[in-house]
Amino acid sequence: MFDPATTALLRAVLDEVCESVSRTETGTRTHVASRILEAVTRGATSPDQLKQIGRQALTEAPTMWR
Repeated sequence: MFDPATTALLRAVLDEVCESVSRTETGTRTHVASRILEAVTRGATSPDQLKQIGRQALTEAPTMWR
């Protein structure tokens, strides 16, 4: 679907945005990843822009504690 460079960028952005989120919180990580992927398919390619979108998604992510 994406070239290796884009895939590496997406993984790096997700890891940075979710650095405080446990890897076991798959719902939260999936929500953030989904929003980042949506942004890329709409043409967003700037790492800073993708991080901003990911951080916004993180604040909106469903959690079992809310």
